[in-house]
Amino acid sequence: MIPAAFDYIVPDSLEAAAASLAEAGDNAKVMAGGHSLLPMMKLRLAQPGVVIDLKRLDSLRRIQVDGGTLRIGALVTHHQVETSSEVNENCALLAKVAGSIGDPQVRNRGTIGGSVVHADPAADWPAALLAAGAEVTLTSSGGSRSVAAADFFLGPLTSAIEANEILTGVSVPVAAAGTRATYRKVKQKASGFAIVGIAVCLRTDGDTCTDIGIGITGLAGTPFRATAVEDQLRGTALSADNITAAAAGVADGVDALDDIHASGEFRAHLARLNTARAIQDALGS
Repeated sequence: MIPAAFDYIVPDSLEAAAASLAEAGDNAKVMAGGHSLLPMMKLRLAQPGVVIDLKRLDSLRRIQVDGGTLRIGALVTHHQVETSSEVNENCALLAKVAGSIGDPQVRNRGTIGGSVVHADPAADWPAALLAAGAEVTLTSSGGSRSVAAADFFLGPLTSAIEANEILTGVSVPVAAAGTRATYRKVKQKASGFAIVGIAVCLRTDGDTCTDIGIGITGLAGTPFRATAVEDQLRGTALSADNITAAAAGVADGVDALDDIHASGEFRAHLARLNTARAIQDALGS
């Protein structure tokens, strides 16, 4: 199919993009890489009257370290995140997740901002942002605000962004020395999306867990941070038995997705199994 008719705007500045969005209101969609928006438009699941393409905004293509914060612009591609020395040195989890997304064509065209704002419950980025304690920056004609990743994802394809806002970047704390991280997912073979994906950031003192972040995607309609599992492990020895016991509760109270790719029961099983394995992977990294 082809999209319904729409007006196409390519602003030269973020201020102009925000002004165009404010003028168009709910009738507009903002495009970064287009890998999420364009397929929905072709299927007519999205029919914006106006598409605002951010491709000329080079200020959103930067990766930089600002004090204790790693900042990634919304137009940075997955491949750029994967290969960036700044990312690998300051938050290796993000580089590992970026390298697991889709295929080379997707990684070279798709952007971190476009993926995050789309809020697909099977996307990889939410797990990483949750585990790393990230924030997203949302900009409108009235200014900018930051929203914690834990408060940003609200449901399937639903986030805390307002109709007049543009997601302009992602920020994560620079990982402390000794932080180990991994991302483990069971993927849908055709698309590469996560049936279940587990991101882990981990610090230890000897065998004792001093801090841990666990982000879960694919299991439920909303990505989430597994705080109960984290609380059970933090301050304890990371023995195989302790890890398995804590991971066993990762799906407790979760309304697991049930679809053509996996039943809710199987997703919960995969989440328990792969949470334990991801923590073990992080320990060995």
